[in-house]
Amino acid sequence: MTTTSPVRRDLAEAPLLAAARGERPTRTPVWFMRQAGRSLPEYRALREGVPMLQACFTPDMVAEVTLQPIRRHGVDAAILFSDIVVPLKAAGIDLDIVPGTGPVVARPVKDEATLDALPELDAARLDPVGEAVGILIRELGETPLIGFAGAPFTLASYLIEGGPSRHHERTKALMHGRPELWHALLGKIADYTLTFLQVQIGAGVDAVQLFDSWAGALSEKDYREFVFPHSQRVLAGLAYAGIPRIHFGVGTAELLPAMREAGADVVGVDWRLPLDEAVRRLEAAAPDAPKPVVQGNLDPAILFAGWDVVEREVRRIHEEGKAAAGHVFNLGHGVMPDTDPAVLTRTVELIHSLR
Repeated sequence: MTTTSPVRRDLAEAPLLAAARGERPTRTPVWFMRQAGRSLPEYRALREGVPMLQACFTPDMVAEVTLQPIRRHGVDAAILFSDIVVPLKAAGIDLDIVPGTGPVVARPVKDEATLDALPELDAARLDPVGEAVGILIRELGETPLIGFAGAPFTLASYLIEGGPSRHHERTKALMHGRPELWHALLGKIADYTLTFLQVQIGAGVDAVQLFDSWAGALSEKDYREFVFPHSQRVLAGLAYAGIPRIHFGVGTAELLPAMREAGADVVGVDWRLPLDEAVRRLEAAAPDAPKPVVQGNLDPAILFAGWDVVEREVRRIHEEGKAAAGHVFNLGHGVMPDTDPAVLTRTVELIHSLR
């Protein structure tokens, strides 16, 4: 896998990239996690009868879904339509995304034999993803494209549990009971993640986000011992590209300083912690570091509460974000499928109107 930096579009003035550098762009940039599809009727029409993983490996469909919220909402960045298990599927792991359930793995990892059975990931298997990025770079003009991948801990939880888990009991049992096996597994997954992101970077994405959806299930001590080294290796392995690295987790208020230390240029914050408090914690943990850049953090459920409530909360979060060197407005997690697209569009317009 080459790590030479690709020729990039000149998007130095794009609000998202300026904010990620800790600057104050002419408007606060906004994009939404899970904006590529889910709540849009045009997405549901396009995806009808097409399984999720098939869609993720169909370049024209990936590009179209990624572009739909740009056309609809006027957000400041596109997020590549994909799924965190795509690199696992590309490697040849037997899994599927079951509607109403999520990723289901046929042979969960539980011992050395199941670990050794995990295949290597040939980057060529990800060519459809790179092709989709190429299409998008030609279509997006001055709008940045964010690539993404699931972080090693979250992918490990699916591989160990065999699917989604409420308490991650098998994951934690293996983590504490078989630490050597655990670190070998996380190292393997970090390789997958790096390859997946490097393919996206090589094809031209302008930023990346590393999602650690389930890291909030861990204490800071466990995170630093069992997860931090592997997420750090992934983020360090992307430094050559010189593009913003966003790191986001759910329920990770106690982990934010460690997640930044792992190599994040932008720290994603969910709705449970006010942005100004997140900034205070980040600064207290690293007083000699540059002032932090944050992303977030409107509760997705607020979008169902009526416009007066949405406007009040958007204005509050926008004000709290001024405590950071830069602020990228986002939800504190993903867009819910039943969200009214018109509310999202109106939210973008409001954010862009604020100074």
